[in-house]
Amino acid sequence: MRSLLAIAGKELTEAVRNRWVVAATLLLGALALSLTLLGSTPTGTVGVNALDVVIVSLSSLGILLLPLIALLISHDALVGEVERGTMLLLLAYPVTRRQIVLGKFLGHMVVLAIATLVGFGAAGVAVVFTGADVDRQSWEAFGAMIGSSLLLGGAFVAIGYCTSALARSRAAAAAVAICLWLLFVVVYDLALLGVLVADQGAHIGSGVLETVLLFNPTDAYRLLNLTGFANVSLFSGMAGLGGTVALGSGVLLAALVGWILLPLGLATALFARREL
Repeated sequence: MRSLLAIAGKELTEAVRNRWVVAATLLLGALALSLTLLGSTPTGTVGVNALDVVIVSLSSLGILLLPLIALLISHDALVGEVERGTMLLLLAYPVTRRQIVLGKFLGHMVVLAIATLVGFGAAGVAVVFTGADVDRQSWEAFGAMIGSSLLLGGAFVAIGYCTSALARSRAAAAAVAICLWLLFVVVYDLALLGVLVADQGAHIGSGVLETVLLFNPTDAYRLLNLTGFANVSLFSGMAGLGGTVALGSGVLLAALVGWILLPLGLATALFARREL
């Protein structure tokens, strides 16, 4: 356990020194505050809970930025050490390759937790300072969004580790990471939409569609946050979908956890067989 904490502390220190990570965290916080202040303006006249507006906005923001931050800090976690020659030095200590992967993952999850709490937490504080009346259900939805955001980030950290374990250079890992971000965040849903339009309900039913959505962690995250609570789904325009989706919150949470465990296990196995 001490070895894991030492490796995690090392990763946390390096992430703090990484200007790209700091810039992305500040960008997340700035955009979250902007969406909060702009989005809460009309709520008093239309009778919408201010925090529900924030949850819908931050969920969309999280889908764009959290995977990017996660891949940014994880794509060179292993190949970077190998390229710099520090991996052999690290393995000279009484640690296993499995402990290295898990220790790095723990450190990167702390980084993601800080980024998420700074960015999304600032939005929640801003809602409080605006004096808006927020009910308990909205705060529960907000807490669930922060927790699921950590799971989404953890999924992409694990995916980044797979990339890092397979890549032979940091440049190659960075290129693959960008492609993966585009695939999961942009291309996947566009391709799925195109298939649905072409099919026009002839062959693809709701059960197949829900299963396909689970193959993308960002879609599981979106469904969990925008259909998991009635007040949020009503405002997000997904109330009808929330009533027809057979996937409960437990299934969606399990999907996000699976997107962490499977890639992380694969990355550990790949790294264990890699020649240094």
